[in-house]
Amino acid sequence: MSAAHSLNRILSKPKADDGANIRKLRRMILVEGIPSNEDPTLRPRIWKILLRVADLSADSYLHYVSKGPCEVREKIRNDTFRQNSGNRPRLQRACSRGYADPFTRRLCLAKPWQVTPGMNVLAAPFLYTMPSELEAFFCFSKFIEESCPLYVVPTLEGVHRGLKLLDKCLKIVDPELFSHLRSKNLSAEIYAFPSILTLCACTPPLDQVLQLWDFLLAFGVHLNVLCVIAQLLLMRDELMSSLSPMRLLRTFPPLEAMPVIGIAVTLVRDLPPELYDELVKHPFLL
Repeated sequence: MSAAHSLNRILSKPKADDGANIRKLRRMILVEGIPSNEDPTLRPRIWKILLRVADLSADSYLHYVSKGPCEVREKIRNDTFRQNSGNRPRLQRACSRGYADPFTRRLCLAKPWQVTPGMNVLAAPFLYTMPSELEAFFCFSKFIEESCPLYVVPTLEGVHRGLKLLDKCLKIVDPELFSHLRSKNLSAEIYAFPSILTLCACTPPLDQVLQLWDFLLAFGVHLNVLCVIAQLLLMRDELMSSLSPMRLLRTFPPLEAMPVIGIAVTLVRDLPPELYDELVKHPFLL
């Protein structure tokens, strides 16, 4: 039985979002990934289940549409195109149909989360993946409000906490690499800010970003910190032998989702329980 067939069997059940089926989805995402090439409907359906998006209120959506575009709409659209130039035609069609307007209008009106640096890149996977304006809007809103609200407050509290946690975790899982980077005055605040801010969506290619986000939506946004460490470990030899590792860290190598996920999962076992608990809470709990 193919992975696509197995996933479709789970998704076709009346209670696809109950605990047992969620566990099956998570296991399949971890072991096999979502075979989106076989069935392009799988990823959007699974993301809606993982985010528990059930209420797609057209009235609520149209309320934000009726407000018209806000002042940051062009920035979000232009930055999204720049970040995902290889997929520009599809994103161009999405924004021309009006995806960006209700997104940005809700962001402009909502409190306490606001339009912040990086939110344009966080929106891109939803703009690309979801088949309708309604689904993209509600999935993105649910994601921001529940999965990582502290990443989009004006102070970027969750992002800065994530960067500090990256240093703490790296010091435990690879003290030699941590010491080497610190000897060059490199902390996570300096080299990992874009990757933490955007949940690795700043590192192409987009298809690998989507595969990594399957994992983050299934198991928790907090694991992005370990995914960034995994990318460091994949380039460890070059970093350790470099007299100027920042030159390598300015632009991370192209993302490879499955190796990164595999390393991140193994790193969880190396962390003290209290540190992992802090990691889990940092995107949403003060």
